Amino acid sequence: MNDALPCLQRLTASDVDAVSALVRVVWQATYPALISQSQIDAMLADRYAPQRIREQLDDPRQAWWGARRGHTLAGFAHAMLDESGCKLDKLYVHPDQQRHGIGAALEKTVEDWARRQRARRVWLQVNRGNAQAIAAYQKYGFRIVESRVFDIGGGFVMDDHVMEHTL
Repeated sequence: MNDALPCLQRLTASDVDAVSALVRVVWQATYPALISQSQIDAMLADRYAPQRIREQLDDPRQAWWGARRGHTLAGFAHAMLDESGCKLDKLYVHPDQQRHGIGAALEKTVEDWARRQRARRVWLQVNRGNAQAIAAYQKYGFRIVESRVFDIGGGFVMDDHVMEHTL
């Protein structure tokens, strides 16, 4: 395994299929007892529909970054500005690439972008059962500010922590 940090770059419309494929792998590896294949398919069709991602790529209040090892998408992050700051909407790293600095590099990229946009905080939602992600975000300086239940579609409800990092 090459532990050198991957190439980070803004994603484009040509990356849309790779994003959906990576999400599928991550969800199948992370939530095998929680998400059925039909729920994964429904959420991918809704939240990761190619047209939806293309629209987000064109929106100046949103940004997508990818981390590549060679030509392979190893991870990605999606952030959006909202009334309370910058929401780190998605950050996924391929299970085989975790613990090699990709998540930290993507999170720092989001924070740097948020600062340039004059956001005062970065916030996110993380499933309360995902102890690995909670610990990682706490290591990055995030703290839990509340817990909520979110209906994310496809017949699936997430019991999440809302975490924030003040910039």
